[in-house]
Amino acid sequence: MSLLEKYLAGVGFRTNTPAFEPGEEISAFVTGYDGDTPVARIGDTVLRVEGAPADAVDARARLKIESFDATDHTGTATYLERVGESAF
Repeated sequence: MSLLEKYLAGVGFRTNTPAFEPGEEISAFVTGYDGDTPVARIGDTVLRVEGAPADAVDARARLKIESFDATDHTGTATYLERVGESAF
């Protein structure tokens, strides 16, 4: 392994359209509503959050991905629990 390869080992780039797998658990901010359904936006990816309490918006939550469309970068997730507050 070259010195450059060692230096860059583990370096990656973030994407504005992350993809998720059903069953995966993530932590994300619930950012608002789409109609009556709370949503979490991670970059340009939008997850509809099912089962979120009324005070979930602007809080960090643990979510379980139920379905995800990698073409549209949309999906559904189930609200599991609140894990933090907003920074603003």
